Parts: sequence; structure tokens; C-alpha cells
Amino acid sequence: MGVIKPNIIAFRFLGLWPKGFGSYQADFYTLYSALIVTFLFGAHALSQILNIFVVYTDLENLAETIFITVTDVLTLVKAYYFVKNLKTLKQLMVILESVEFQPKHLKQENLVQPDVMFWKRVSGALVVTVAFCLSVWCSFPFLDEKKQLPFACWYPFGTETSPKYEITYLHQVVSICCLATANLGLDTLISALMMFVGGQCDILCDNLRSLKVDNFCIEFVKCVKHHKDILRFSEKCNQFFNTIAFGQFFTSAACIAMSLFRLTLVAPLSSEFCTIFFYLGAAIQEIFLYCWFGNEVQIKSAQIPYAAFESDWTNAPLSVQKNVLIFVMNTQKPIKMSAFNLFYLTLDTYIKILRVSWSYFAVLSTVNASE
Repeated sequence: MGVIKPNIIAFRFLGLWPKGFGSYQADFYTLYSALIVTFLFGAHALSQILNIFVVYTDLENLAETIFITVTDVLTLVKAYYFVKNLKTLKQLMVILESVEFQPKHLKQENLVQPDVMFWKRVSGALVVTVAFCLSVWCSFPFLDEKKQLPFACWYPFGTETSPKYEITYLHQVVSICCLATANLGLDTLISALMMFVGGQCDILCDNLRSLKVDNFCIEFVKCVKHHKDILRFSEKCNQFFNTIAFGQFFTSAACIAMSLFRLTLVAPLSSEFCTIFFYLGAAIQEIFLYCWFGNEVQIKSAQIPYAAFESDWTNAPLSVQKNVLIFVMNTQKPIKMSAFNLFYLTLDTYIKILRVSWSYFAVLSTVNASE
């Protein structure tokens, strides 16, 4: 739980983490959440959507507008399903704190530590990339004499004069920072949940390998129960982020393609080029988080039947040996994290998304060259 404590603090600040077991109450925090969602999340996304209808006939301006708009709208959708499934998430937090899911000794703590450290490094790299992207995006337009806004949006009023320009500028900066924080928190949280599933598979494998003939039957029953708990936990994880992963994978392909297309239109090494480049890097890292840790769950869970055979099962009573064989047969199919079972979160899927993005980019380049 301590690993994802920063995520929970961020969600609490953004109005996405009410106290209690999951639902909002008629209190000040609910009002605070409604104001955040309406005036920061919703208003900014709506102004970008309306701008699409203004520039839709211009492919270059449309590409400039749509790739960031899609990201912001997706963040709103992800936040909605996060709140909708918050009760499930808090149930998962309770399960993680249970005795069955805790390492039993130092060796098991050392087993899961490398994955935790890798998650922290990858998540940290994503945070740094997004932070740099936002800092360039939000600061450079303000220094321009033309008084440009960081993002192309439509407003029912002019934004060229003071103080409308400064107020609108501040609204865009605060809104995009809140949206980015929510997006980062959700992505790193989902990858952390998959990391926890993989860690439990490592602990179960260690428990199975440590089975000795003296207490084989009692400890084996505990391992079977632990495996059932892991399956239930992974199913609840899938229930929590099914829709989020589904939306993320489809929109990421389009966003990556749009970013590549925009890079071919702007001046190299300009502030806009740097911003789009780091945005592209963040989008690629974002999908990597999902696919890497989903792939790790599949690999680690596939080791469970082998770990059972590495135990001292041959010296156990015949009835227990039969139970071990049944357990091995039931664990032959590895745990797979998916989005509605339409596609699995694996490195193969990651490569396919990048290929699809490149195909979209090629189509955009061809259409632009023909105009």
C-alpha cells in the first residue's frame, strides 16, 4: 500500500478519492470534487472539442488540436470509470493489506523488491517526461509577444486583451496540470496493481518450492487457497480497469500517429517540436507501463505449476500427490490481464500498437502530401 500512497494523495487532492468505502456523500468534499471536475476538467476539454469544429477543414490545424484533445477527453473518461469502480479498488486495497498477501520472510520481500523498484523507475521516468512537456507547453507561449495560449481552444469571448488573456492562460495551465496528474495517477496505479499480482505469483512459487514432507499437506492447502485469492484479485483488477485499458489502447495509437505527423510539420528543435517530442515519449511510455506489467503477470503465473513440481511432493502421501497433479493441471493456463478479453496486456500487443500508429502516420502524411 505504501507504494501507491502518492497516487492516493493525488486523487484526494483532485477530488477523486472520497473518504469511506467508495461513494461520495453530501459533504464539502463532494462539492469540491464537482467544482474541480466542472471548471477545470470539463470546461477545458469542452473548449478543445468545440475548437475541432472550427478547424476541421484544415488537416494541419486539426492534427494540432485533436491529439491533445483526445488525451484530455480520455482522461475524463478514465476518471469517470475510476470513480465508478472506486468501491472495487478499495476492496483491492483491503485484500492487499490481508495477512495472506504479505511476504512471510525476508527472502520473499527480496523477491518482490526488484519489481517495485523497476515500477518506481519507469513511473518516475514517465512523470519527469510529462513534467518537462508541460513546463515547455505552458511557459513558452507566455513569453511570446503574440499572446498565444498554450492550447488551441474556442471561447465565446476574445482572449487577446488583459485580463482575459491572463485569466484564460492560468485556467488552461491549472486545468492541464490537473488532467495530467489524474492521468499519471491512474496509469501508474493500474500498472502497480498488475505488479502486485505478479509479486503474489512470486510469493506463491516460493511457498510451493519450500513445501517439505513434514507439513506438506497443511502448507499445500494454504498454497491452493493463496492461488484462488490471486485469481480473485486479478479478476477484480480486470473489472476495475477493463474500460480504462480499452480506451487507452485505442486512443494511444491515434495520439502517437498524430504526434509523429505534427513532428514533420514543425521546425526542428523549436519549442513546439520539443513539446510534441516529449508528449510522444510520454504516450509511448504510458502504453509500455500497461503492457510490461501485464506481460510480467503472464510470465510469473506461468511458473506456478513448475514451482509445484519443485516441491517435495514425491515423498508426500499418494492422495496428496494426486491433489498436487490436479493443482498443476488447473494452473497450466497463466493469468492474463486484458481489456474485455479483446486483447491482452502483453509486449506483443505493445508492438502491434506501435505498428498501427505508424500506419496511421503514413496515411496522414500521404493525405497531407496530396493536398
